[in-house]
Amino acid sequence: MNRKRVALASATAMVLSVALGACSGGGSGAKAEGPVTLQWWTWDEARYTEPVAAKFNETHADVKIKIVKQADNPGAAANLRNAVASGKDVPCLVKNFSEVPGLVGEGLLADITQYLEPYAKKKDLFIESSVPAVEAGGKYYAIPTGFQPSFMMINRKVYDTYGVKPPKTWNDVITAGKELKKHGVQVMNLAGEDPSTLVNLVQQAGGSWYKLDGDKWRVDFLSSESLKAADIVQQLVDNDVVANQTYTDRPALINYFDSGKMVSLTTQTWQLPNYELNYKKSLGDWEPIDLPQFSDASSFVTQAHNANSGLLVPKGCARLKEATEAGVWLNTSKDAIDASYQKDTKQYTWPGAIPDPSPWVDSSVPDKLFGEYKPEARDVILKAVESARDSWAVGPNYTGVFAELQDQWAKIVTKETTARQALEHMQTFTVADLKSKHVNVEG
Repeated sequence: MNRKRVALASATAMVLSVALGACSGGGSGAKAEGPVTLQWWTWDEARYTEPVAAKFNETHADVKIKIVKQADNPGAAANLRNAVASGKDVPCLVKNFSEVPGLVGEGLLADITQYLEPYAKKKDLFIESSVPAVEAGGKYYAIPTGFQPSFMMINRKVYDTYGVKPPKTWNDVITAGKELKKHGVQVMNLAGEDPSTLVNLVQQAGGSWYKLDGDKWRVDFLSSESLKAADIVQQLVDNDVVANQTYTDRPALINYFDSGKMVSLTTQTWQLPNYELNYKKSLGDWEPIDLPQFSDASSFVTQAHNANSGLLVPKGCARLKEATEAGVWLNTSKDAIDASYQKDTKQYTWPGAIPDPSPWVDSSVPDKLFGEYKPEARDVILKAVESARDSWAVGPNYTGVFAELQDQWAKIVTKETTARQALEHMQTFTVADLKSKHVNVEG
């Protein structure tokens, strides 16, 4: 299986020791009295996780899972850092809260390559595009949880009212925006605090801002792929065809989306139930369509990179083999997926790590959101899965770089700077920051 390695220079020479006492049942190599119990830290609601853990425990005699509920993403991160530092009560499975290479650089994760690699080599167990996100320096540190397929949903009623054709390319989106603007309608929303549109466009173009070359990081915010993405963003901003509604006031944001004044959303399957629940005026008016492509694209591509992909296996877990096996079961087995079913919503947790999620696609599509267009959703979603690619590499300073990018993005959408100028700034900032950390870098 060919995979693009997501690597971390400082991690390649790192030797990750396995501390004892991480999970109940004794240390690695010790003969346990009774079943081994693995702690699974997550902040997901119990109704989603408890049935899956119960199914695991029902079907496994020698290994059991115990869920330890975390308050939230930041709380889990702080608790894990404290546990790894102390070497006490370290869990063996943790819901991801950051990019795997960065966590490896912190010394928080265990090398599970010898245990995961046989599974990764199995045909049709993991979808290929789910694997890069759990790698660093050519080694595995987490179990792939995969990605949510990306597509677009448009308010087809508004599009039709003004005689605007659904977009197939990003240039079509800009053209549609110009026409809709005449009627007081914005084609998309670009929140000032969220540069994900730019990041996703770079990924869709097949680009990455970081690349590891031997022991040297190469940084390139001004690649052809990056500039192609920036050009689309700049045209959207310059033509005043996008809104800038913030995500911080979620009810106001949803009301705006529902109003018919903004009519195109890039989205993923996990977001659909929230729209179904909260839309009042436009319920049934939306149509799922393929993610718009670059006009010169040689093939249809959606982005597969998920910043928080991977069920983490922390440094200090004493049962790496059992943790890996449990993590693989949680993310690939039919029993685990079926156990996630919610009777009230009639939905399963999206099985993003497997090559063929088709048995569960229909349940991911709400009954009323797409109205007469609901039958189109299945093909749109499966096409997004099949065409997903992960070209994205994350450097050792990406957390700080992303914060700087957020500041630049806010200036882009308010026309204080251009997308090109922001990328030039990010190039200088990122290289200087890596050099200040004594990382071998070129750019």
